Amino acid sequence: MNKLSHFDEQGKIKMVDVSDKQITKRQATASGKVLMSAGTIKILQNQTNPKGNPFEIARIAGIMAAKQTANLIPLCHQLPLSKVEVSVELKDYGVYLEAEVVTNSNTGVEMEALIAVSVAALTIYDMCKAVQKDMQIIEIRLEAKTGGKSDYKR
Repeated sequence: MNKLSHFDEQGKIKMVDVSDKQITKRQATASGKVLMSAGTIKILQNQTNPKGNPFEIARIAGIMAAKQTANLIPLCHQLPLSKVEVSVELKDYGVYLEAEVVTNSNTGVEMEALIAVSVAALTIYDMCKAVQKDMQIIEIRLEAKTGGKSDYKR
């Protein structure tokens, strides 16, 4: 197992120094699901949700959240994001969310993609809680990342 990079030799928390890393195009994709009842899905299909259509609100919330990642996760670096795209799709189990984030930087954008999906899922919950309170947000995960010292694909 690799040494944890956010601790110094004395065990104190530190921000990782990425200044010697090469600036490359970095990309990450994350996904998540919001499980809903058949009744809630029907309401979304019929566009009769009391709070309106949650999909565009969730997309913009995810984009805004990705841009705030360094303010939410204490040791994340502020990154100049080139692209944040959040997709929302109604499925037979509820809502599937996916976020793609791109930058040209010396560190990756995995956390930005995960934050985007998480906040988009929470927004779906918030917009639909009037009709269903027991929705579940599940399987928020990194799907792929490229551009650093190692690539990853689930």
